[in-house]
Amino acid sequence: MRAHFGGSSRESLRASRALLDAAVKGMTPETASQLCSQLFSCAEVLAGSIALRRAITDPSRDSAAKVTLVTEVFGKSLDAKALEIVTNIASLRWSSSGDLVPVVEQLAIEAQGSAANLAGELDLVEDEFFAVSQAISSSFELRKALTTSGASEIKTSLVVELLSKTYTQSTVTLVSHLVNNLRGRSIEAAFEDYFFALAARRNRLIAHVQVAVGLTDAQRERLVTLLSAQVGQPVRVNVEVVPSVVGGVSVRFGDEIIDGTISNRIAGAGRALVGAQG
Repeated sequence: MRAHFGGSSRESLRASRALLDAAVKGMTPETASQLCSQLFSCAEVLAGSIALRRAITDPSRDSAAKVTLVTEVFGKSLDAKALEIVTNIASLRWSSSGDLVPVVEQLAIEAQGSAANLAGELDLVEDEFFAVSQAISSSFELRKALTTSGASEIKTSLVVELLSKTYTQSTVTLVSHLVNNLRGRSIEAAFEDYFFALAARRNRLIAHVQVAVGLTDAQRERLVTLLSAQVGQPVRVNVEVVPSVVGGVSVRFGDEIIDGTISNRIAGAGRALVGAQG
């Protein structure tokens, strides 16, 4: 989320997102949406129990004991993929027990982002989500109705009534969860957190490609096919021509770089040579 995590939690967030990447690979929009719902449910349980959060994030506690605890708590309510993510999260190190809920919530939002992407709707969902946030902020009555404590069934029914006929199911799902899980945030701050997580998922599915010369349409389509197969869901490819790469292809997904350029291999050989001489 937008929260600034400490060192251990920052690394664990990165590892948790990699777990999500592996889980959604090859899923359908429906199964990815189910994963979202299960992760949201897990976040709600964690938000409601500080004792559970502390037990999971206690650095002095054995990882195996944490995994056992999580399995006992969530084993009957989560399917295999969701449980695998949560048990792996339990084995990671965290700077603060308070970091656990926003991280699991971010994974849930990103899972729904993947569902939207698999359905070819991720850009549309982001546009819809922005429109909904603006509509709520500009209407005192609607904002009051959706921020009243409790009344979760009423708020969910209102969201469904207002959105289900013209908005995607992904948007309905995310807004329904948001209005019922503000956890002390203003509704505007909650929308910002959700925007951040959706953007993070989109950026993870955009391949920034550097090549020495422009690609033909056929080459570009082949690259999209290969990268989509590697990621396990559709990706968008942005191609940048950089003569200095000499040859090959450099691909970046977010902060992950897959570099196969000749210039990189030459630089690597040079570093190895300097090391050998040293």
